[in-house]
Amino acid sequence: MALKIVASQCTVCGACEFECPNAAIKMKRDVYIIDAAKCTECDGDEPKCAAVCPVPDTCIAA
Repeated sequence: MALKIVASQCTVCGACEFECPNAAIKMKRDVYIIDAAKCTECDGDEPKCAAVCPVPDTCIAA
């Protein structure tokens, strides 16, 4: 399973992009998206994107 970013809540701060160990997060048309093929949800650890996101519940299970 992969995570997704709720675009309406995303502040486009960029913190998640640099924390992703799989380079699954990229900017696309002024919003960040998560490539489901690359996202591993940090292999059982707390997802790093969700941990650094300043807005709760923005990086969620898809």
